[in-house]
Amino acid sequence: MHTSAIQIERSGTLNLFNRAGGVAMRLGVKPWRLEPSRVLEIAQKRTGFAFEGECFEEALNRLAESLEGEAGLNTFGRLALHQTLRRSAEARFLVEREIAKNPEILNERIEEPVFIVGMPRTGTTTLQALLHEDSKHRSPLSWECLLPYPAPTMETYRANERIENTRKDFAQLVKLVPDFKKKHYMEADAPQECLTITAHNFTSFQFTTQCYLPSYQEWFVKNADQLENMRWHKRFLQYLQSGGIRGRRWLLKSPVHMMRLKALFEVYPDARVIMTHRSPEDVVPSTTSLVSSVRGLFSDEESANRTANEHLLLWADFFNRFLTDRREINREHQFIDVRFEEFVADQMRIVDRIYSQFGWQLDGQSRTRMCDFLQTEPKDKHGKHEYSLEQMGLHRSDVQRLYSNYLDFLGQLNPCSQQS
Repeated sequence: MHTSAIQIERSGTLNLFNRAGGVAMRLGVKPWRLEPSRVLEIAQKRTGFAFEGECFEEALNRLAESLEGEAGLNTFGRLALHQTLRRSAEARFLVEREIAKNPEILNERIEEPVFIVGMPRTGTTTLQALLHEDSKHRSPLSWECLLPYPAPTMETYRANERIENTRKDFAQLVKLVPDFKKKHYMEADAPQECLTITAHNFTSFQFTTQCYLPSYQEWFVKNADQLENMRWHKRFLQYLQSGGIRGRRWLLKSPVHMMRLKALFEVYPDARVIMTHRSPEDVVPSTTSLVSSVRGLFSDEESANRTANEHLLLWADFFNRFLTDRREINREHQFIDVRFEEFVADQMRIVDRIYSQFGWQLDGQSRTRMCDFLQTEPKDKHGKHEYSLEQMGLHRSDVQRLYSNYLDFLGQLNPCSQQS
């Protein structure tokens, strides 16, 4: 029998809202139905622009079908996903409308972008936030990924209504789910993951972290056009910097880039990749905890054991893809590997190693900002988040078997740490 979701504290308001919605659904009322045609119709009406894309529309159809048929959404989940799909469609239409008006946007150069990849819970969020303090880096921020129109300018980048609206939305989420920050760093003006960018293409791992979507996830992993997805990713970055906010290099992050490395390098042949590493025995249960608690917010049918087994297999597959593709791409000078334990022990030492290998220069002011960030955002600032394999119903022997290729790779990175 499956265990329930990892417990995450909900407010009384949220519980009351879900109960009321549950009563309505038992009476035959199904609010906020997820209808792809209606989502696109509303986006067209609100933007005055008709965007069509075969991959975009297929992804939306598959996503909506999976959300309606498999996710087991509660009332809050149904409302939240309804709003997410509408906002993503509208954002995409607005960006495409602007590019149609100003096609020279696609002449914007994206040179030597930096991608931080690695399994969740390996320090990627902190590393991105830290490197973001370098004035030469340009990260996509939460607010401009969620509400990208119009493209930020020098006058609006630091202060505008969209930043405040995003800040209010995040504050409302924390009110509804008080311990969310303990599990995930989230600020309106902080760097955002690429998951939010690809969500505007409806081909994003973001949705599977919010809900149990087996058919959508299988399509995403096996059949989705990841090359087209990464082309949209570049298009979005070109749009963002068309307003005049440019850095020397884009600083980007997503663990899912592990499974589309060839597509990434086809679109960004001069990319730099920072791969973070940690024992899967630590990472799999911690990732499961985060995903299951988030899914438990959107659905009352979430099972932690089901999610644990799903992610045990999923990330093993992603790692195997990454290792195979990395060998075939053969661009080792464009990769750097960072062990989680080394990063936690001395973050600035790792920063200096990254800069040395990639031939970057770190100015004094940026270094000071990095050190200040580490003082104001220490590890576990919002509470410690740790779970074991046993708590997830998993076994060490399964990890060693499924992740054998990756464990061998870790052993080659540092023979002293080879798994027994």
